[in-house]
Amino acid sequence: MVNLVLVLADQLTHTLSALEHADKADDVIVMAEVADEASYVRHHPKKIAFLFSAMRHFAHELREAGWTVRYTALDDAENTGSIVGELLRAASDTGASRVLSTECGEWRLISALEDAPLEVTVLPDTRFIASHKRFEDWAEGRKQLRMEYFYREMRRETGLLMEGDKPVGGKWNFDHDNRKPAPDEVTFDGPLRFEPDEITADVLALVKSRFDNHFGDLEPFWFAVTRDQALQQLHHFIALGLPKFGDFQDAMMSDEPFLYHGLISFYLNAGLLTPLEICRAAEQSFTDGDAPINAVEGFIRQILGWREYVRGIYFLEGPSYTSRNYLEHSRALPEFYWGGETRMRCVSKAVEQTGRDAYAHHIQRLMVTGNFALLAGIDPHQVHEWYLAVYADAYEWVEAPNVIGMSQFADGGIIASKPYVSSGSYINKMSDYCKGCHYKVTAKTGETACPFNVLYWDFLIRHEERFRGNPRMGQMYRVWERMDEERRDTVLSDAAEVLAKLDRGEVI
Repeated sequence: MVNLVLVLADQLTHTLSALEHADKADDVIVMAEVADEASYVRHHPKKIAFLFSAMRHFAHELREAGWTVRYTALDDAENTGSIVGELLRAASDTGASRVLSTECGEWRLISALEDAPLEVTVLPDTRFIASHKRFEDWAEGRKQLRMEYFYREMRRETGLLMEGDKPVGGKWNFDHDNRKPAPDEVTFDGPLRFEPDEITADVLALVKSRFDNHFGDLEPFWFAVTRDQALQQLHHFIALGLPKFGDFQDAMMSDEPFLYHGLISFYLNAGLLTPLEICRAAEQSFTDGDAPINAVEGFIRQILGWREYVRGIYFLEGPSYTSRNYLEHSRALPEFYWGGETRMRCVSKAVEQTGRDAYAHHIQRLMVTGNFALLAGIDPHQVHEWYLAVYADAYEWVEAPNVIGMSQFADGGIIASKPYVSSGSYINKMSDYCKGCHYKVTAKTGETACPFNVLYWDFLIRHEERFRGNPRMGQMYRVWERMDEERRDTVLSDAAEVLAKLDRGEVI
């Protein structure tokens, strides 16, 4: 009996559970470029092109390996426009009634497959290190689900950076060593840039014709689109970028968008790389003496700790997670997130880079665009949909906890122990963005004051009842209390004017 084997755009892994449970001799793999997946949010053209090209290359590899692949291109005249529609069309053409599927990474698709008039067998996604049950067992009975403790258990279970029962270097976490500000120069050339082949060129033409009205630049396009290319990028980063990754992972520079970052999340989240092979490669670099412990531990923590943790949170919290709005924020997302004019140089640079590369590193996302959205009271669901749309590594299972939880505190503290807000001083310390900005980061009030400065205090006062008792925030409320009354009134008045300008659509 023929089975249909569904392979999605973020499941481009030859060891995918659906493939391992399929019969190469009889079963038919279904892969499809569909309008529903390309446009349920207005995805960055580079993201769409990357996934379509990677899918086409993966389909070619599967055929070379002896699989029967039914592949539907976006411009196929019979394309139904949805994953379920393509499964139903394939079932009609082949006589199959059963579908093998590796679990999807978004509740939206999980629900669509559950409602499909087909027999769908959903298999666990074994590409992750922690199963759902493993995470649920860890979370059960805990008052606080802090990533650090989960990460330590993952270290013990995998043996990564362990000496018996003890962490290598005597500490679990070397984050204290990873907070250096922007360096004078960057000695890493950044990611490898791959020349588009004929398959990618065809995809670029298709995406240009269909999605030229989406935010972001399609070209130049240089992403890896095969596992071989992704492995090249991994080894390139491990050899040349990882040694200084730790020191400068939080730094930001106007003319150095990549610094010492790996840019492998595109490939990891699409399935071209797997988490353990990445972590082992980093660990080997430390063992060989090529990269220091602070860099290697910090890098492994992002994958083994944070990535596994946020996936656990996403599935633990359920489909309603993206609608959480603990702080009751409702302001519309400003136009400058889509490339409109702003005088805030840090925001402008982060959005400019996002539009050009479909990429920004974690501090740009958290402490610039995310920080501003939180301070200004932007609707967290709109913020969530923006991040999901504009970044090439964004899928809801990883993006939503990072935005709804970590960035916007909309989940009420499930992930973060306090809101990640700061004034302009943090951005000034960690970047060169403030140089040449219209605003003065040292000005606390007045027309030239950095909007982050006045909005920071406004946020704390708006939510004083919620956060005054937070042990990590009490000191800032005591600072506020020591200000004279006239200055406090001026700060709040200036903040109100900034927010009023936002509401009027004026440039800030």
